[in-house]
Amino acid sequence: MLGVHSRSRREWIMADCRLLMSTHRPLSQRRGIRTILFTKRFDGFRSVHAILPLDPLLPAPAESGKVTSLSVLIRHLIALGYGIVCHAMFFAGITTMIAMMYFGMSRSGGRLSPPWSLLANGMLLAQFAVLHSFLLSKGGRTVLARLAPAGFGRDLASTTYVAIASTQTLLLFAGWSPSGIVWWQAKGAALVVLTALYAASWLLLGKAMMDAGLALQAGWLGWLAVFRGTKPVYPPMPESGLFRIVRQPIYVAFALTLWTVPTWTPDQLAVAVSLTAYCVAGPLLKESRFADIHGERFARYQARVPFWLPWPRPATGRPVVRSIKRK
Repeated sequence: MLGVHSRSRREWIMADCRLLMSTHRPLSQRRGIRTILFTKRFDGFRSVHAILPLDPLLPAPAESGKVTSLSVLIRHLIALGYGIVCHAMFFAGITTMIAMMYFGMSRSGGRLSPPWSLLANGMLLAQFAVLHSFLLSKGGRTVLARLAPAGFGRDLASTTYVAIASTQTLLLFAGWSPSGIVWWQAKGAALVVLTALYAASWLLLGKAMMDAGLALQAGWLGWLAVFRGTKPVYPPMPESGLFRIVRQPIYVAFALTLWTVPTWTPDQLAVAVSLTAYCVAGPLLKESRFADIHGERFARYQARVPFWLPWPRPATGRPVVRSIKRK
């Protein structure tokens, strides 16, 4: 039987333990306190331990393993979900664009009539250029980082960007309202030649995307890293392959797809002119970002390789785009 001194000591220990094991303390602190209590040796310890309930928020080793497995499962599901959406939209956007432009935008799904069709088509072109450029800016990258569950936003940013850009592409080419006017449609040998040029332009675009890093361009860089539990490793500044000839081969190849179609309509002309203008102006923002990130290395590359057309550069050429200083 415990004496008065031992009983008061036991009560003091119990009160102190309950305070330390309070749920108001972080889990890591409570786990550390619990370890200390189990390793100390003093009178009455065993009795106190026998009557103290285990903290329900401190899982046993087996339960801890279950929690870890659950978190891994959630991470895998998030990564796969983003990957499936990204690649589904990428495939839908690319195939729709290829098909609609091949027929001169005459078979797109929009059904509006003038003047509403003109307004809607203009908005579709504007959303493609404006949002596309914004998401590549500093503010856009901040937005992308918030479009995923907490803790995964930045790692999934490249996947999210591709999913959004692909959705924009699908909206533009599937939602366009055709004018119903066909100016010219290739036939016979002309159809064969233009179809071959159109296909070659798309193959050139694929090659440029591979040279820039296909994992980044197609969107699997982010979700695959999250699935594996690692950080995404971005490719270095591209300087090989087609990037040795011009600095913007992706935009050049995309512009070629706009002008090698075998069917010409007012719709195709509007799309070709608008998106070619974007292919010339849009990369200027990209190059400003590259100048900020890569500094002198990009300046040397800029002086050595032409911007858009593959004409020779003078050996002493100077950079034409500089970093934009942000206050």
